[in-house]
Order: sequence, then structure tokens, then C-alpha cells
Amino acid sequence: MSRVLVASDKFKGSLTASEVAVAVGAGVRRVRPDAEICALPVVDGGDGTLAAFLAAGFTEVPLPATGPTGGQVSTRYARQGDLAVVEMADVSGLARLPGSPDPLRATSRGTGEVLAAAVDAGCRRVVLGIGGSACTDGGRAWSRPWVPGSSTLTGTISAPAAPHSPVSPRSTWPHSSASPACG
Repeated sequence: MSRVLVASDKFKGSLTASEVAVAVGAGVRRVRPDAEICALPVVDGGDGTLAAFLAAGFTEVPLPATGPTGGQVSTRYARQGDLAVVEMADVSGLARLPGSPDPLRATSRGTGEVLAAAVDAGCRRVVLGIGGSACTDGGRAWSRPWVPGSSTLTGTISAPAAPHSPVSPRSTWPHSSASPACG
């Protein structure tokens, strides 16, 4: 018997990571009906990050926040114990734009609101996926309360939390973007 691990990301605009894994698994079974398939959705910090964590058993926490154009949107974060997972694309992402991008006004403020809500709800560890963003503010609107003096962030960021922040002393913000903190 063959064992096959399907570790798939989304096919942006067509299938979620879970749907890709199911389709690939079905294809493998057509050729190897006896194959043991293990599906493991993976993400790169952009669209689909929340879906992968929710599929892994995290709890969805819905809330309103400011979208990339300043209007209110319904969004969510995933939670397990004191760990929150926030997806910038869900609150401040390209899919939230009502039309064409507005680079002079797009904001990441809502992402900061979701982070603050998670911390206010008792989360002490936060993972923020910053891929898929519609924002052109360099992440300043969400990062100001979290990373004092920060205006340009690069790579997988580990930074001390603000002195008044109840978040753990180290927080990480993974992203898939070639343009750091710009989505």
C-alpha cells in the first residue's frame, strides 16, 4: 500500500487548499485505489490562512472591522486557547476592494482592530499572515500599537510588543509578499 501526503496551498481564485487536497487525493486514488491519502492544507500567510487553521480545529471568532477603503466589513480570526491567527487578507485584502485599488487611501487599520480584539479577548500569542493585502500604508496603520517606531517591516518579523501590550514578548508575522509589509 502507498502512503501519499498531499500538502497543498490554494489555487487562488478557484480552489481552497482543502479543495485542492481533495481533488489531488481523488486523482491519486484513480491510479492507486489502495493508497492511503493524508491531506494537509498549507498556507503562505495570505488568502486561505484562516481556512487552514479552522480546518485544523481552531475556533472562528467573527467581528466587524475597518476594511481597506475605510468602510466596515465583517471579518474573523481563528483561536485556540490563548493563540489567535489573524489573516490580513480577510480584513484588509484585495477581495475587500469594491472596485479598482485605491493606493492613496488603502489602509491596514482594520487588521490592527482585529489584533486588538484578539488580545482584548485574552489571546497572548498572535500569528498574523500579511499576504494578500490591498494596503499601501506599509502596515503602519496596524503595526503602530504593536511595534513602536516601526514603519518598514521585513521577512518573518519577530519584534518586541509595545510596552503597554499584553501580547507575549515575541510575536511573529509571516508573509508571502515580495514587498514586505505591503501585501
